[in-house]
Parts: sequence; C-alpha cells; structure tokens
Amino acid sequence: MKHLIAPSLLAADFSNLKKDVEMINNSEADWFHLDIMDGVFVPNISFGIPILESIKPLAKKPFDVHLMIEKPERYIETFKNAGADLYNVHYEASTHLHRTVQTIHANDMKAGVTLNPHTPISMLEDIVSELDLVLLMSVNPGFGGQKFIENTYSKLEQLKELVLRKNSRALIQVDGGVDNTNAQQLIEKGADVLVAGSYVFKSPDPMKTIEGLKNLAF
Repeated sequence: MKHLIAPSLLAADFSNLKKDVEMINNSEADWFHLDIMDGVFVPNISFGIPILESIKPLAKKPFDVHLMIEKPERYIETFKNAGADLYNVHYEASTHLHRTVQTIHANDMKAGVTLNPHTPISMLEDIVSELDLVLLMSVNPGFGGQKFIENTYSKLEQLKELVLRKNSRALIQVDGGVDNTNAQQLIEKGADVLVAGSYVFKSPDPMKTIEGLKNLAF
C-alpha cells in the first residue's frame, strides 16, 4: 500500500477555510486530519464540532479526528454525527481504553490510539490487535510548528514490529514536524500515514507540497 497523506487543518487559514478544504479535495492528500484540543489535556484550544459540521458538506475525503482532550469517550457519538470517519484517542487520556475502542467501533468508525513522545510502545501490547490506527506524536502535542523529535524513528521500528507480531491491521501514523527532511525515512521505518500541518499550509504551493510528500519527490 502506498503511504497516505493527511494534512492537518490546525495550520489552515481559518479566515478562508473553504478555500483550504477545496485545496485538499483537489490535491493528492488522502484524509483531512482534525486536531481537537480542550486546553486541559494539552495547553491549547483549537476547534470543535461546529467546524466539523460546517466543512463536512464540502469535504470529499475522510475525516481523521485526533482527540487531544480529557475523557474522549464522552464525545464518540457526537463526533460520529458531525462526520468523523476515524476517532483517535490518546492512550494517556483513556482510563478504560478497550471499552472506548469497542464503543468507537460500535458507532461505525475506525479506532485509533495516539502515544505521546514519552509513552513506550509496550503500552499497546494488549490493545494493538483491536486498532485500525496508531499515531506516534513526533512532537509534544498542543501546538503546530514544533521541531521533530529524533527518537521517533526508533519508536516507529518498535511499533512496526509489534503490529506485525500481533497480526494487527493498524496503520502507523506520524504527526509533528513532518517535512521533506524526514518523510522518506519515516516511511522507510514503517510509517503508513504522514500528518503535515505547517509544512503544507505555510508553503508557497500547498498542493505541490502535498504531491511531494505523497510521491517523496523533493
């Protein structure tokens, strides 16, 4: 399978969000990545249900929703109704993770789990076989435009080994500081999905930048 690209709308132009949604529709991107922050689990507040509901009619690609919030299990049905296709919760925020994953699947969404940079891959040993996606944060979550954490490569290799050993269907996603300097190596180490925010939306030609990430042509 060719790797997937999921531009993060956190870095989009919110004064003209329709333009950026249409750009992603027309690009080689595969998913919309939507970062939901509550100012409690992470030290920032982003956007919520009204934004998803407003752009869903315009979007032609799946919604990959990343919940950086406390008790994400409270909003599973709400985000499903707003248009989420994949519901991704943090391991660190989910006390009853297996139950949460079951509820996500019961609401006809794919289930993802995210690990912060300090959380060991081994924490997923008993749940990875139930997952559709695992997201490795390659920066500390909460803000865009941060520097990539080099230890991510090692964690990628460990996660790939775990996914294969457990016969998991989970795709491996990386988010944080992804750009033309590390995309190739991330794919080589096992990443299936690359999330890119500032690198895409702050570039002079976002569609060309997405094309470069998709085809690793820099």
